[in-house]
Amino acid sequence: MSTIAFLGLGAMGSRMATNLLAAGHRLRVWNRDRTEGGAFRREGARSCCASPAEAVQGAEFVVSIVADDRATRAVMLAPEGAIAAAAPGTVIVDSSTNTPAMAREAAMAFAARGVAYLDAPVSGSLAQAQNRELVFMVGGEQAAFARAEPVMAAMGRLARRIGPSGAGATLKLINNMISATLTAAIAEAAQAIEAAALDRAAALEILNEGAAGSRLMKAKLPKILERDFAPQFQLELMEKDLRYFPRARRRARATGADRLARARTVPRRAPRKLRKARLLGGVPVRRRRKTLARQGKRRRGVPPSCGAYAETAPAPREALD
Repeated sequence: MSTIAFLGLGAMGSRMATNLLAAGHRLRVWNRDRTEGGAFRREGARSCCASPAEAVQGAEFVVSIVADDRATRAVMLAPEGAIAAAAPGTVIVDSSTNTPAMAREAAMAFAARGVAYLDAPVSGSLAQAQNRELVFMVGGEQAAFARAEPVMAAMGRLARRIGPSGAGATLKLINNMISATLTAAIAEAAQAIEAAALDRAAALEILNEGAAGSRLMKAKLPKILERDFAPQFQLELMEKDLRYFPRARRRARATGADRLARARTVPRRAPRKLRKARLLGGVPVRRRRKTLARQGKRRRGVPPSCGAYAETAPAPREALD
């Protein structure tokens, strides 16, 4: 079993850390609220530490789950953060929901010290964290992901590497954007069901079996109709995720546009005729016009050899579209 530093013992983190203890791992824990850390020491954690750096000392893995970019920067990159004490070869599994930019910044900072950083946010709420049913979406190096898989398996049912650093954070924001949108739609559906005095049980069955059916529908709609509003996720955290999503989308679009522009750029040492040619659909205009003229002749029944037609008759409209 491994020695793991666990940073952040909130509603999700406390359940994840409990599962690591149950799997036999040795924990060194840190939490902003020291009383929560003390409770974990009584449950079997080796020590409740005064700082993230102290918790990370001697750990093979670090698991962190805190609120946002600001908290992650403080826990990971501050003078008393994990970066101050993580030894080369340590693997960081950061399950916080951050921006992709924050994930890449942390990955670069840790890589300079020989430490692997995985952005590994999770899908699932309190029940999934309690029952080891979380889904990890991971960005980072394949070798680090392979090393960390047993640690994630002790907390969840599925872990997949999505791509390089920032990929896990990107997919998590996409996931939460979809979840928030669907939750709003489900709330509207619940109001409509009640306003129309529909049979609730029948409506639930039909909606779950139809095209609109989903795990979220099955989980949320019955609770709304039964007025079961027990907290499952903090609204301020969902609001934060919805603020992060458009920022990440804009950056992804800009990066993709730059990549596409570089791919379409004609090399400076390309043949002179190609550099000067105005491109239409990737084909020089002069060649394109000849092709359209030949197509026009065929469609109007004129033999391709009739050059006079190509000079006097315009190409058909459909050929220019």
